[in-house]
Amino acid sequence: MTSLSYVRRGAGEPLLLIMGMGGHHQMWREDFLRLLEPHFDVVAYDHRGIGDSDRADEPFSVADLADDAAGMIGAVGWSSAHVFGISLGGMVAQELVLRHPSSVRSLTLGCTWAGGEEGVMGDPSRRIVEGFASRNADIAISVGYELNLSASYRSDPARLAEYREISLAVRVPVPVILMQWQAALALDTTDRLPTVTAPTLIMHGTADQGIPVQNAHHLARLIPHARLEIVEDAGHLFWWEHPVRAANLLIEQARARAGAS
Repeated sequence: MTSLSYVRRGAGEPLLLIMGMGGHHQMWREDFLRLLEPHFDVVAYDHRGIGDSDRADEPFSVADLADDAAGMIGAVGWSSAHVFGISLGGMVAQELVLRHPSSVRSLTLGCTWAGGEEGVMGDPSRRIVEGFASRNADIAISVGYELNLSASYRSDPARLAEYREISLAVRVPVPVILMQWQAALALDTTDRLPTVTAPTLIMHGTADQGIPVQNAHHLARLIPHARLEIVEDAGHLFWWEHPVRAANLLIEQARARAGAS
């Protein structure tokens, strides 16, 4: 089993946070985690190849990463968890609920896609990957900041330094990012998502450039009884821009699941 590095904090219902492409556990931000801590036993981990997690020397699929996530749930002593995945992490969360349905108490998908013919991956996603591939931190940070966050959020000049500091806090090898990108492009869950029975919440910002908001509507059509929450004028990292709303929606989702069981 792949050994994954993680942080754990808070108390309450188990909540697994699954990060996106090129990201790591600190990208969840302290302010967002502090909002979750009173309500959840939170685990945020780093994908294979990231930080102190096991190396990733061979190509992998999103399904492989979903099996890693299932292993993470067991490794921390849970039988199941509420799952929140963003971007690539949302793709992993889809495969997790499809491959290991008993492991998922509720499913929350943020700024992600299902792939397939109706999936829309914006050109900015490719520009972000090219920024990473340049192996120039200044280029990668500049492109990521511009394309992951809305113009209104970026109007505060101090936020660029914060984005840089957080982004560079954990080692993220370029070859791993490129393998994550290929795995994301190969994803297609469209034929299987109608079988999902876990309570599902979908969150997406209207100003998301990399994975446009129409993907959220596509997911909502595919997953039975999914709840769709659109965050106006928010970019790809919507929980950076609206941490209180994102946290409150996760808390509501867990409470609704508890009330239904």
